[in-house]
Amino acid sequence: MKVLLTGSAGFIGTHVAKALEAAGHEVTGLDTRTGGDVRTAADLDRVLPGVDAVAHQAAKVGLGVDVADLPDYASVNVYGTAVLLAAMARHRVTRLVLASSMVVYGEGAYDCPRHGRVRPGPRAAEDLAAGRFEPRCPHCAAPLRPAEIEEDAPLDPRNAYATTKLAQEHLAAGWARETGGTAVALRYHNVYGPGMPRDTPYSGVAAIFRSALESGRAPRVFEDGRQRRDFIHVHDIAEANTAALTAGHPGHLTPYNIATGRPRTVGEMAATLASAHGGPPPVTTGEYRLGDVRHVTASPARAARDLGFRARMDFTQGMHEFATAPLG
Repeated sequence: MKVLLTGSAGFIGTHVAKALEAAGHEVTGLDTRTGGDVRTAADLDRVLPGVDAVAHQAAKVGLGVDVADLPDYASVNVYGTAVLLAAMARHRVTRLVLASSMVVYGEGAYDCPRHGRVRPGPRAAEDLAAGRFEPRCPHCAAPLRPAEIEEDAPLDPRNAYATTKLAQEHLAAGWARETGGTAVALRYHNVYGPGMPRDTPYSGVAAIFRSALESGRAPRVFEDGRQRRDFIHVHDIAEANTAALTAGHPGHLTPYNIATGRPRTVGEMAATLASAHGGPPPVTTGEYRLGDVRHVTASPARAARDLGFRARMDFTQGMHEFATAPLG
């Protein structure tokens, strides 16, 4: 299969390219680092002829700095995806694998002992400032138990990045309906691994901790460190993209959680990474960001059933590798 890979020179894109080529696919890359841009129709018209599928990784990522980032997020993630989909329609490319994200869910799923499965709203700034980090039941204020979220759960993005990732899914779904194309959205959970970008306001938490350790500083863990995430190695992400190339249904967008199903706390991740690197140990600060959610972990069952995908990298092994791996 001939595949156009957008964001081909980025952290995830470079690993996806290797996995696709290893599986026997012919890969053409498009990336701003190498002179191509999904927002430029002429660039797309140059690379799309003869393409069988597009793996769309190009995006502005991370929580960002403040509202001044909104235009860039909208330009790259929303407008760029719209230009890409229009070009795919022109060139009759009918298969899309979209890099989406677990951030489209907002908070994850929770169970209340009285009301069952609930989805709490954003946490109040006054609660966070007082160190009350756990969401409460929106109906009775009872303590909640985190649960696995599934792909059909209501979506509730909480920041600019999350909003644009959901917009990408909506655009792709519209493209699939109108053209009869097949779209698959891979909702990545917390990706880490070699080549991850160094510490910036747009980096993932694993890169922030790893950059601190490389500089001899202790990782600074926000809140109380007990927030739960699913950390998945970039090699597994690349394999999921390969598996998704032949998945989905014409005229529809099908989302998949790409996760290990074995969540860890952020504090546990920081401690494992620091130990593997040789210290210093992490410091739990109580700081918080309003755009963050408390717990979001997902069921990987649909991806296992439909794609045959199961994450293979063990958490401890992956973190020990990442502790000394080169950063981007």
